[in-house]
Amino acid sequence: MFNLNKTIPTPKLWSKKKSQQRRSPFFFLSLFLLSLIFLFFLTFTSIPKSLFSSSSSKTTALSLQFPHCEIRISGEKFLWYAPHSGFSNQLSEFKNALLMAGILNRTLIIPPILSHHAIALGSCPKFRVHSPKEIRVSVWDHVIELITSGRRRAVLCVVEKGEGEEKLERGVRKECRARNRGTFPSLRYVSMADIIDISSVLSSSHVRAIDFRVFVSSWCGLDLDLACSKEPNTQPTYLVDSLKQCGSLLSGVDGNIDRCLFAVDDDCRTTVWTYGNDEADGALDSFQPNEQLKKKKKISYVRRRRDVYKTLGPGSKADSATVLAFGTLFTAPYKGSELYIDIQKAPRDSKIQSLIKKIKFLPFVPEIISAGKQFAVQTVKAPFLCAQLRLLDGQFKNHWEATFSGLKQKLDSLSQTGSRPIHVFVMTDLPRGNWTGNYLGDLAKDSTNFKLYFMNEEDSLVMETAKKLALAGHGLRFGSNLGGIESTDTVAKLQKHCAPHILPDILLFIEETICSCGSLGFFGTAGSTIADNIEIMRKFSSCSNQREDHKMM
Repeated sequence: MFNLNKTIPTPKLWSKKKSQQRRSPFFFLSLFLLSLIFLFFLTFTSIPKSLFSSSSSKTTALSLQFPHCEIRISGEKFLWYAPHSGFSNQLSEFKNALLMAGILNRTLIIPPILSHHAIALGSCPKFRVHSPKEIRVSVWDHVIELITSGRRRAVLCVVEKGEGEEKLERGVRKECRARNRGTFPSLRYVSMADIIDISSVLSSSHVRAIDFRVFVSSWCGLDLDLACSKEPNTQPTYLVDSLKQCGSLLSGVDGNIDRCLFAVDDDCRTTVWTYGNDEADGALDSFQPNEQLKKKKKISYVRRRRDVYKTLGPGSKADSATVLAFGTLFTAPYKGSELYIDIQKAPRDSKIQSLIKKIKFLPFVPEIISAGKQFAVQTVKAPFLCAQLRLLDGQFKNHWEATFSGLKQKLDSLSQTGSRPIHVFVMTDLPRGNWTGNYLGDLAKDSTNFKLYFMNEEDSLVMETAKKLALAGHGLRFGSNLGGIESTDTVAKLQKHCAPHILPDILLFIEETICSCGSLGFFGTAGSTIADNIEIMRKFSSCSNQREDHKMM
């Protein structure tokens, strides 16, 4: 540790007598050479940063501090980002990440599905969001928790269900019961590629991808035996410190590192990313903070439209970095513009134009699609309406009356034209024990006119599908084809040491698939991103074969 306040002794002055003596030219030459050697020595010695402002000395110091920067994975360049909020928002960001990776010719680091609302962004329209650096740090911490501690807690919950609660500590029993009720955030590691089928995007060579665990195990030198340990507190201090250091690097806490990391700190408050259009790079966006907001919040943000390829692509400082780290990649239409990414088409780039079309709809993996179709055919056995009712989360808990009124109008319309009873699949976050006294309770009682269907996590179809997904391990397949880091061996170790000991929570995904199969229509909660995702699935006929099956009944 260097003491920047230490007083450096002042050299004694030469006596006047000596200074008046004539000196040999060789003396001055020797003094000059000694000065050069001294400066050379200082440049390559760890010294306080405040004494020198040279960027090269800073880069050298950071490279020594972060040995991860010296790791090169088969000459690949990577793109990392920090997703947030619920699954539907994370899926939207994943699509944008695939697009950005394709445009910038980088290998996408596939993240896990984060616990619902474990990471919050804020409000772009109100210019009140967490910074990209803050989001990256929070996501890193949460993902590492999923890897290191989630497995242990998951194992304990499985033991509780199989061997009785008496073997578990009181706190663990309480935690597991809360998780079974859906009130405790899931700590299971499930890759986005375990749930979403991206094989068509990757097979067409539009994008390259690597699983987050595969990347981190090599980049951070992760000890898989220890990181995936079942026992509590078995991770040694050096492993925890190494993960923190690696997370600090990838999150851009210490700034950019030449040829290693470039952290993008431009967010929705200042930037709208574009690509290959005719507008001037850096032009003002149509949506800007109004004068009232500027005065009230004392902000001075100016939103500019910037071409992502020109800013972060070939020839830029960012392009030389092995890892390009974004914050959130979430965007949405707002007041005639987009909040963060406005790349709807790429007429001058056929490859990216094709990628844009492909990512508009990314289906679930075959195991989930098959389970949804099976429920519709073997359980409902008739044309049905899907009712997606989001009633407990955020703003939705204040709009029960409007939601139930919309569903009633839909069912009344079907009652006038169809036969009785009307089959309805109900997808809701409201526990069945709380249906009494509201419209759902009334529907459940009216068995003459309505027959309701729903799913639970404990249903055999859900459990069997989860087992198939756990064995399939779709996510870990991505990255094993990257040479230079013994990636095949890395994946094998991950599969051995980090194999899931608890089934992934896939109820939401099967329910969405079932809703896409509803041949009598779909009623979704206004403003719900889950409803938006189901509408996209129905638009792209993800259950078209299922509808043909109903016609044959």
